[in-house]
Amino acid sequence: MKSLNLLVVEGNLHEENQNFRKAGIQTHADSLKHSLSYYKKNLNIDVFNPCSEESFNKVISKIKKYDGLIWGGSALNIYNDCIEVRRQISFMKECFKNIKKILAICWGMQVAVTAAGGVVRKCPHGTHKGIAHDIVINELGLKHPLYKNKNYKFNTPAFNFDEVHTLPVNSTLLASNSINKVQGLNFKTGISDIWGIQYHPEITYNKMINLIHFRKERLLDKKAFKDENEINSHIHIIEKENKTSDKRSRMRELENWLNFIN
Repeated sequence: MKSLNLLVVEGNLHEENQNFRKAGIQTHADSLKHSLSYYKKNLNIDVFNPCSEESFNKVISKIKKYDGLIWGGSALNIYNDCIEVRRQISFMKECFKNIKKILAICWGMQVAVTAAGGVVRKCPHGTHKGIAHDIVINELGLKHPLYKNKNYKFNTPAFNFDEVHTLPVNSTLLASNSINKVQGLNFKTGISDIWGIQYHPEITYNKMINLIHFRKERLLDKKAFKDENEINSHIHIIEKENKTSDKRSRMRELENWLNFIN
């Protein structure tokens, strides 16, 4: 079996990742690398952070060597006009010109959608804080290779306050739940075939619980929880789900995407 060259894009700021490491939490890029290695050992993975790197030129000069790109999560908001967001959108547009197969996860999907002319907004119907319940794969999704061997309704790790509101031209909606209409999508632009998901198959429920603890003050300030008792009750729900969750089923989308690019 041939080795694959992958580019993993880290969406968080360098400072946020430093705080993750101090708290003993994997960065999102590290979570991706760890989960991908469950399916394939012969992966050559480079990590790039458009927020923190001085120039895209070094990556762009060798970008065509990659069999695929995975763009992970971030605590940023795409509608905030700051240099870090603009740099990520610009880099995604470069990827559309150079990489054929892209898996865009959570923030990555929001960046891809924005770069392709779609719209992302703050969620009006609630948020996901560690878990998303009852995502349903629609008829088109059931026929799409992203969801091969996936249960048509599932719960999954997720953490998002924003959502895709307007799809790019010629997009296909693949999955939804009551909070976010767009949980899974597929669209093509430039030379790229983009599979997008709003949730996190690469992140464990244990990490999600750690993120809630790590972001506790931030979540309380945002009124995501009314108090610590509500936080503890919510964590109990995630712990209960974790006991019945099957690792391979949770990460099925990663397996399917690796098979797609292989």
